[in-house]
Amino acid sequence: MSYGLGAYKKTSVETASKEQILLMLYQAAIKNCKKGIEAIEQKNLAKKGEYIGKMQDIVVELSNSLDFEVGGDVAKELASLYDYILYSSTQANIKIDKSHLEGCLRVLNTLYDGWTEAIKQLKSQPTKSA
Repeated sequence: MSYGLGAYKKTSVETASKEQILLMLYQAAIKNCKKGIEAIEQKNLAKKGEYIGKMQDIVVELSNSLDFEVGGDVAKELASLYDYILYSSTQANIKIDKSHLEGCLRVLNTLYDGWTEAIKQLKSQPTKSA
């Protein structure tokens, strides 16, 4: 059964739009951040490091995908937020302090909500015909 789920997930990513992939990345980062918080609460240091590492990998990918020429100030602001998440999550990992991850979670949720709304608005606009 796990093979079927893996195949389904792979197909979902391969057929997703850029917007859907962006939202999937945020969802995965949020999920790993929450699991990192839970691992700290349960004093499971190995899992804490694993989940924080996964979240950081996603944030690094998001950061690497920024286009400063097209995105301008928005891209710069996103880069700053990604830097904050990476710094705070590193502090959470070193200090074993979930409050740092809770700050990351707030930022990730805000960005996810913002992108979700922006994508909805983009899709609701009539397309221009040539």
